[in-house]
Amino acid sequence: MSTTQHLAADRAALRAEFLAPADERPASSARGLHHTALVSSDVRRTIEFYQGVLGFPLTELIENRDYPGSSHFFFDIGNQNLLAFFDFPGLDLGPYAEVLGGLHHVAISVDPDRWERLREALTAAGVEHVVHSGVSIYFRDPDGARIELIADPLGEMYGEVVL
Repeated sequence: MSTTQHLAADRAALRAEFLAPADERPASSARGLHHTALVSSDVRRTIEFYQGVLGFPLTELIENRDYPGSSHFFFDIGNQNLLAFFDFPGLDLGPYAEVLGGLHHVAISVDPDRWERLREALTAAGVEHVVHSGVSIYFRDPDGARIELIADPLGEMYGEVVL
């Protein structure tokens, strides 16, 4: 059996053991994602990108309670969800890296008509991006974090119900 076949068999076993049909799943103990926090190397540049290019309104900009001098700021990404950032002046953090336990990407659902306008805005801003399956745009923010804008409704992915 090939590696790919072993991985598929492992995935099938996990699905059989842990994945219950939607009508048999208990309600989640969570009520939603309050915010996801990323790291920014430049607060102004991050605001200009997320608010100016992507159209996510800045909702607050405060001092980080855990690191004096650091900012904690938030963008509205719809449906009462926030995308947050910290900057850590003086820490000389390295560049963005995908590591085990780290962030691979943040997928943000947008209306299909808005999706097309955002694709155009990314192009106009000179942001390199890739369109996948006609509903996803992948790109990196100014600090290298991978972002996906997906035109599928919340709870769906590429036409499949995932919630």
